[in-house]
Amino acid sequence: MLFDLKKQEHINTLLAKAGHKIDKNSGSVIPSIHPSTTYARDEDYNLISEYLYTRLDNQNYTEVELLCAKLDNGADALVFSSGMAAIAAVLETLNVGDHLVAPNVMYYAAQDWMRYISNKHGIGLTLFDVTDEEGISQAIIPGKTKLVWIESPVNPTWDVIDIQRAAEFAHSAEAILCVDCTVVSPITTKALDLGADIVFHSASKYYNGHSDVIAGILVTKEINERWEEIKYIRTHAGGVLGPFEAWLLLRGMRTLSIRFERVSQNALKIAQHFEYHSKVEKVLYPGLKSHSHHLIAARQMTNGFGGMLSILVKGGSEEALRVVKKLKHFVPATSLGGVESLVEHRASVESEKSTVPKNLLRFSVGIEDVNDLINDLDQALNKI
Repeated sequence: MLFDLKKQEHINTLLAKAGHKIDKNSGSVIPSIHPSTTYARDEDYNLISEYLYTRLDNQNYTEVELLCAKLDNGADALVFSSGMAAIAAVLETLNVGDHLVAPNVMYYAAQDWMRYISNKHGIGLTLFDVTDEEGISQAIIPGKTKLVWIESPVNPTWDVIDIQRAAEFAHSAEAILCVDCTVVSPITTKALDLGADIVFHSASKYYNGHSDVIAGILVTKEINERWEEIKYIRTHAGGVLGPFEAWLLLRGMRTLSIRFERVSQNALKIAQHFEYHSKVEKVLYPGLKSHSHHLIAARQMTNGFGGMLSILVKGGSEEALRVVKKLKHFVPATSLGGVESLVEHRASVESEKSTVPKNLLRFSVGIEDVNDLINDLDQALNKI
């Protein structure tokens, strides 16, 4: 049987159980993997179960989606083959002549795709200043804007956008609000409760947590025409996750709450330690009281400020890269949200369109002992 996810269990309990099935034949407490691509019919040519073909649906997808919908207090969820596949499915619902609003600082690949579809398909695109409280409202064009896309916090400067206020702006123009909650997760931010219409998670990150799955998740506040179109796009464009990857994703989600708690604690201690370091220009972390959007973050992020922070090294690109080369516990690599700590010089991996400061280092803080991480960064900074 499938656990009843309608019960108001604590989020930690939901995650630990992960809605898994107890195998009625063996009693196994571990969910099974269902690799079949197709499903049989009975003697009357009726489907034996609700499943027809894995490009449409699969038991392993269902288990992940039920849990994701519950975590975000949504009506439904869809798992995709990657975060970008999920983003592309939402953007595909826009028509020629529609207008899209997004932050000028955000996940670079998503913004790059927005520029592409804007040029390719005649969709208007306005990128607003994330530091301007009126930026979203000024960017919206009533009657034309159909989608407002935000991150909160934004990657990699970690400015915090007020989700509730963004929803009010979007809805006043009859647009929908989609919020990328990849770096916060429903452990600490419930964007649908704050007014968002769709929540996006790059499940490759904190949801999976072990740097071994590429996946994306969309969760909707209500099942409507746009959501049905997104389901159609996933099915017909084929952006589905493999059953084994879905199984790995569910396995990773079972420890999401304890992993997120640890990385939040570690990141806050690191941010506090280096806030006034002699070799640091500025620490960007919404958990710091000195952060310009700390009060918004404290209101939205009710269970920790996450494991992502950035440091502006005194100097420029050369000094920042010198720090990276001296680090031992932080692995120089793209991505985030795994149990291991990573560091990335974002300006080196983005194109000339990037607005990221040349001296910015982005850190994905892992679950290691925080003193080891602090000492490592300290010695690296002191060698520049």
